[in-house]
Amino acid sequence: MFAVDELVVYGGEGVCRVAQIGPSSIPGADKTKLYYTLLPLYRTGQVLTPVDTRVLMRPVLTREEAQALIAALPELEPEGGPAGNPRLLKDHYQKVVSSYDCAAMIRLIRALALRRRHALDHGKKPSQMDERYLKQAEDRLYGELAAALMTGRDEVAGHIRLQYPQWPEM
Repeated sequence: MFAVDELVVYGGEGVCRVAQIGPSSIPGADKTKLYYTLLPLYRTGQVLTPVDTRVLMRPVLTREEAQALIAALPELEPEGGPAGNPRLLKDHYQKVVSSYDCAAMIRLIRALALRRRHALDHGKKPSQMDERYLKQAEDRLYGELAAALMTGRDEVAGHIRLQYPQWPEM
């Protein structure tokens, strides 16, 4: 069980702070069940979810884990998924982005940035699907790294590009 004020990664919301734990105040809700009230870090509003939710919910990376991940960037090779079948490709992108696996998102970001560069170098427009998932992967990765390093998402992206000039500029 998570504690109040702990930072967690939750489903499609990304990084959230646990605001409170207790029964729901929503009429008709099971008063014997405990719920987390989560406050997303990067948007307004709140999320109410059962403590025993099946939605992905895990602690945010520690500062040390985030620093180690950034240090490992050069070893994380691009991984863009299956070629040729747009449906399988979309499923792969969705699986990576919704997993919140930071190393997998780094691999995907690198692969999508290479696909984008290749398209632009050949006078073509980058795929809208690639662009959409690239943005989602970056938002989720930079959001978690920023929370772990206690800085802003833009600062994380800038820090990575400063340390690794070959990192894709979006």
